[in-house]
Amino acid sequence: MTHKPRPFKQVDVFTATPYRGNPLAVVLDGSDLSTETMQHFTDWTNLSECTFVLPPTPEGRANGADYRVRIFCPGRELPFAGHPTLGTCHAWLEAGGVPQGDYVVQECGVGLIKLRRDGQRLAFGAPPLIKHGPLPEADVALIARGLGVARSDITTHSWCDNGPNWRGVMLQSAEQVLALRPDGAVLAGLDIGVVGPRGQVGVVGAREGDDTQFEVRAFFPGNNGLCEDPVTGSLNAALAQWLMGAGLAPERYVAAQGTALARQGRVFIERDASGAIWVGGQSVTCIDGLVAL
Repeated sequence: MTHKPRPFKQVDVFTATPYRGNPLAVVLDGSDLSTETMQHFTDWTNLSECTFVLPPTPEGRANGADYRVRIFCPGRELPFAGHPTLGTCHAWLEAGGVPQGDYVVQECGVGLIKLRRDGQRLAFGAPPLIKHGPLPEADVALIARGLGVARSDITTHSWCDNGPNWRGVMLQSAEQVLALRPDGAVLAGLDIGVVGPRGQVGVVGAREGDDTQFEVRAFFPGNNGLCEDPVTGSLNAALAQWLMGAGLAPERYVAAQGTALARQGRVFIERDASGAIWVGGQSVTCIDGLVAL
């Protein structure tokens, strides 16, 4: 098999400080690579996700797509994911990509995703929820047991499925979220998003010296049992749609994620005048060069 050098970046997403966010591998030329090769390389990177940039499909280009991306995590391809969307856009722009219009338009498995530039941050428009509404009570009881909390500690819950099949639960406080030590055997096979407010539920307010209103953690099945994601764009997008719709979050807020993993992820959420929800954050390039694939 002949390998060719391809432009490559490793980007840290949802942080302004290198090595404090969620890393992403970006292959900026995915042409002529098979799905098997993309998956094998993703598994080899040992990162939560890797993306491969391709030209848009004819249909995508006709609808304004600037590039197409295929998103992989260990063991499978994803139709959409948030931190790979922001990190890929950052890498594409840094490599000289020029959008056709005011927005960058990404084509991926769920269709076209708009991204906007806001100073040093990029933000994507939250894709529509595939499934929403309260979780089955049996799921909630199982999640409580797996998280090691009382059922009464889960104050509200919802499906947060926007490609990844997240189940979202809210605990009473950010501190309770940070104290979790989940049981992977109980939660096996489930994608769980946990959110807790700073202050009382329904009375969201940042504590002194903190820029965040919520603490978020994301747990999902991995090759070695339950994994925790440092910072998760898709989950934060779905949480925003749920929490704003339920009146539990303001029109603009900042969520912290990754604190339990010694990261400093910051996710900036905003609902605009049209009702669209934007999920943003900064990205920094940590590795820049070529990869032989």
